[in-house]
Amino acid sequence: SFKPAYLIAGKQTSSVYISTSHEVSESLQRQHHRVRYSDSVENGSMIFSLSGIAFLLADTQDLFKTGGELFLGRTEKFINVHRNSFLLLSAALHGPKEWDLMFRIQKRFLGSNLRVIPVHNTAETVKLMLTIAKITCKPHIDNIRYRMLMAKAQIIDQSPVWKMLHKIQLDCN
Repeated sequence: SFKPAYLIAGKQTSSVYISTSHEVSESLQRQHHRVRYSDSVENGSMIFSLSGIAFLLADTQDLFKTGGELFLGRTEKFINVHRNSFLLLSAALHGPKEWDLMFRIQKRFLGSNLRVIPVHNTAETVKLMLTIAKITCKPHIDNIRYRMLMAKAQIIDQSPVWKMLHKIQLDCN
């Protein structure tokens, strides 16, 4: 069963579910995140339980070697299972071949809930996943929504255009 995030020394950590050990999972463990292995998790994917975010990790060089058709099937299954899904395409350098691959994947899954993000290394991958998981978990997303509403209200209140429109409306009455 999924367990909520917990606190270590005042720093929020997460429970992450994965299928097999990976450099990314080892990095998460070193940062004191709970990493749980599960046979029900798609190979190459990581699920952050508190936020419900799922990441599918793929190395572009591996996709070039295998042709990618099997991977596209796995990706299709992945996005059908996970509402909030991200595909992290890893390459040391994102050259024309890698960008073309990313474009083809985005085109194939256009209109789906899959977001494709290029990453370069394990450290960047972990930082990105933790940032997305953190800002999409319930306490943080509510705080962000509140701040956005307050910013919107403040912009409207202090907007000269809004004041002019309000004055025009009063003059018409």
